[in-house]
Amino acid sequence: MHSISLRPFLTSLSLHSQFRIKQPAATIKTWQNFTSQNPRMASLPAEGRALPSKPPAEGKTHGKRPHHNNHGHGRKPAKMRKKEKPAQEGSHEEVLLADVQALLAAQRLTNDAVPTEPKPLPEQWSEIEVDVVELSSTGDGLAKQKGSDHIYVVPFTVPGDTAKVKVYRHLPKEGYTVTDFLSVIKPSPLRDDSRIQCQYFAKCSGCQFQMLDYAEQLRHKRNIVVKAYRNFSQLPPELVPDVLETIGSPLQYGYRTKLTPHFDGPPGQSRRSPKTGFKERPPIGFTPKATRKVLDIEDCPIATDAVRKGLRDERKRLEVEFDKYTKGATILLRESTKRVPKDDTTTQPEENIPEEAEDSIKVETDSYTDYKTCITDNNATSTEYIDDFIFTNPAGSFFQNNNSILPPFTEYIRQHILPPLSSSPEKPIRTLIDAYSGSGLFTITQSSLFPGGSIGIDIAEKSIAFARRNAVLNGLRESQCRFIAADAPELFKSVAAYDPDETVVVLDPPRKGCDASFLAQLLRFAPRRVVYTGHVEGVAVLNRVKDI
Repeated sequence: MHSISLRPFLTSLSLHSQFRIKQPAATIKTWQNFTSQNPRMASLPAEGRALPSKPPAEGKTHGKRPHHNNHGHGRKPAKMRKKEKPAQEGSHEEVLLADVQALLAAQRLTNDAVPTEPKPLPEQWSEIEVDVVELSSTGDGLAKQKGSDHIYVVPFTVPGDTAKVKVYRHLPKEGYTVTDFLSVIKPSPLRDDSRIQCQYFAKCSGCQFQMLDYAEQLRHKRNIVVKAYRNFSQLPPELVPDVLETIGSPLQYGYRTKLTPHFDGPPGQSRRSPKTGFKERPPIGFTPKATRKVLDIEDCPIATDAVRKGLRDERKRLEVEFDKYTKGATILLRESTKRVPKDDTTTQPEENIPEEAEDSIKVETDSYTDYKTCITDNNATSTEYIDDFIFTNPAGSFFQNNNSILPPFTEYIRQHILPPLSSSPEKPIRTLIDAYSGSGLFTITQSSLFPGGSIGIDIAEKSIAFARRNAVLNGLRESQCRFIAADAPELFKSVAAYDPDETVVVLDPPRKGCDASFLAQLLRFAPRRVVYTGHVEGVAVLNRVKDI
């Protein structure tokens, strides 16, 4: 099996990027798959960007947050929290800890010549000023106090910022302190708050990088992959391939085709108490960075126009129907597209217009008109297009939420999925195996390259049913493109007759990566070529690097 490399794509303004592919040379390339945000968002107040906070309750707090309605941005007092657990393998904390340890090690090398006396840590809940020196793979700033080498983790900051923060939790064994961001005292040259397009930025936990230039976001995404190989691959540096520049998203705002805002149950209601219902419409939105209390979100500029309209409509509906609910709920907002070709001469023009056209967002091109609507039923079917390919899915299921990235992304795979032409007498690759195929994105879009056919395999029978439907919608015969519902052991039984030297395997696993059984069988099968793609965020990159 030939080793191959990945290229990062950036599709989000926060830390949710998907996709990384491979190039024939020993290089890694990333795609940024969202842009500068995520399904949730936030924006700083113009004056000083300080988060709203209530005054502390009267009397002493003895190092605990006051017991008022805000609970120090909603976190439990110290006595109510469970004992801290060590960072779990493959977790957000493991990624953050690796960055902190690398920064501490670099500081120790610098300080060998000038030893410094450790400084006492500030009290819990105290407010301090820190200087941000680095951006972690989790999207948080890593900061220091003047005269101290201790590391403070600060959200919504960039290197060069001087920030005012509130001390939340010390982790002495790990060597860092978690803080709540309060305001920027002195902005970094990298920061430009005029770039921020959301009123909830730095309150909502969804987006982290709206203040950053997009090119800087792409550099950061590339660095996530570099650090993941350095920290978790267990490879000597000479065996780690070069990481190429990140390919960005065509859209940085207005790209997200799915949102899932939610609202909590009635105030004061517990699981055992009688279901009393709401007295007014509850806050509908997303979870803020430092609290479990829902932040009411009226609009989300990373969403498509159809999804933003859907959010407004659902908020209006709940203004009237809130009393029908006795508990919290999650709302699905999923874009769906009806495409009408302009050269369709078989019907009258008015017959082509879908029933929902009056309530849709109309997008005109030279060849067709797209009518985009927002679906709120998890069991309904959504439709979207990638170039001329059509895909249907259950509206509540996962499908790449940045449609704008999919045409260049699938084209990039098409250009690199086969090895470069060679004068050596190697067999040509004839067959594609798409593991974790879902509803058939790669199986279908790459099928024309493989005379031996493409086969998609997924454990979810519902996904396979939609994949088969999508193959038919795209005019593909079963000899060209077929799908099997199977787990890992059955997968390799299904392809036992394939010649590994004539086969390429595409892997697009969930965020946790591939399981050990699958990887062991993949190694035994030993395909000629492997294409590995997945999320480019700290945790997901960690798990994919370990797989590789």
